[in-house]
Amino acid sequence: MNVNRKLSLKSLFIPVLLIIALVGCSSNQTANEPASNTTATNSSTTTDTTAAAPAETTEYPIVIKHALGEAVIENKPERIVTIQWANHDVALALGVVPVGFSAANFGVQDDSGLLPWTAEKLRELGATDPNVFQDTDGLDFEAISDANPDVILAAYSGITQEDYDTLTQIAPVVAYPNAPWATTWREQVILNATGMGMKAEGEQLIKDTEDMVKEKLSQYPQIEGKKVVWVNFSAKDMSQLHIYTPVDSRVSFLYELGMEYPASVTQQITDPSSYSLKLSAENAGALNDADLIVGYGNDELYQAIKADPLLGKIPAVARGSVAFIDSDTPLVAAGTPNPLSIAYTIDEYLKLIGAAADKVQ
Repeated sequence: MNVNRKLSLKSLFIPVLLIIALVGCSSNQTANEPASNTTATNSSTTTDTTAAAPAETTEYPIVIKHALGEAVIENKPERIVTIQWANHDVALALGVVPVGFSAANFGVQDDSGLLPWTAEKLRELGATDPNVFQDTDGLDFEAISDANPDVILAAYSGITQEDYDTLTQIAPVVAYPNAPWATTWREQVILNATGMGMKAEGEQLIKDTEDMVKEKLSQYPQIEGKKVVWVNFSAKDMSQLHIYTPVDSRVSFLYELGMEYPASVTQQITDPSSYSLKLSAENAGALNDADLIVGYGNDELYQAIKADPLLGKIPAVARGSVAFIDSDTPLVAAGTPNPLSIAYTIDEYLKLIGAAADKVQ
């Protein structure tokens, strides 16, 4: 182990806890975030990091300022490691196979830790045995260090300052721009692509994705201008509602699809940097101006909400203008979008939202 690049095992095992559980219908905010943790499965990868088209005009060093400090990248990174949610999908979309990345912790249909769009792109790039960090219990600093990264991408993540300080002893770290779990998909692309020395390619990826979304949206004119709220209900506790705010990537993508939050909800937000808001059922009237509701759930949950004496009075609930994403499908993991997940799920997602919008009178 090179002492100039890696931590000793003793120094690596610093207690880290990211309490970010599987997405479900719970009203607990943190439990609804994409977790990215790390107790690693250190399988080897048959394809080392390979860039699609080198950006020869990139000048070094690259300095990327973010919420936890700044990443200084002296040379073109050859070995890319990504941690937490979906940052590896950005690298893959740019034609680069990370030498290590975190497993997806929900929406996965098998024990691979790979969502279908990730697995599809890995096959396309010829990577048959990726190094996937099985990191449910916290970042596995040893596995990250063993991957010998030139840069660690975490633009969409919830890493703490303590995590960051430890990771920077391994390699430069590209963290989120403002707050945990509040990075838009465009910011995720630009930050990660810049950290890879591929900013121009990242900008082109954004344009291509925007063009594709625009073309798909043209088939759903009923969505345009609708007022929407992302609400997570819990059948076990109807007294609390868990709402994602406009800074959350799920909601910012709804805005991109032509919708907006009603003022009755945005007025409830006291911390403009927070991605979540808790609302008591007694104040559910704030949702009365919503044309439709998006959230995680299924028909069983919808029927329970509709029968509730308070929540059942919400107009969108009463008329069925609810687009629930079932946690048993990969679509549940596409709510936090990136170019790969958008391309893979956009048809299904727009069909679901469009059906809810059709019921608005």
